[in-house]
Amino acid sequence: MTTNKPDELLTRKEAARMLKFSPETLAVWDCTKRYNLNPIKIGNSVRYRRSDLNKFLEQCKTIKRPKK
Repeated sequence: MTTNKPDELLTRKEAARMLKFSPETLAVWDCTKRYNLNPIKIGNSVRYRRSDLNKFLEQCKTIKRPKK
């Protein structure tokens, strides 16, 4: 059962589904530090706080992209 607690930890696959990106894209972002999603490494796995992903989504909404 999935809850919407802000500090809930999501797997990379769950986070990717929430952000509508592939898990591989999130892995590249973590490695290159392109976006700071504050990944939490636990052994060989990675988790993301739902609240950090929500902040990222809010920031994306406020970014104005230049018109071509």
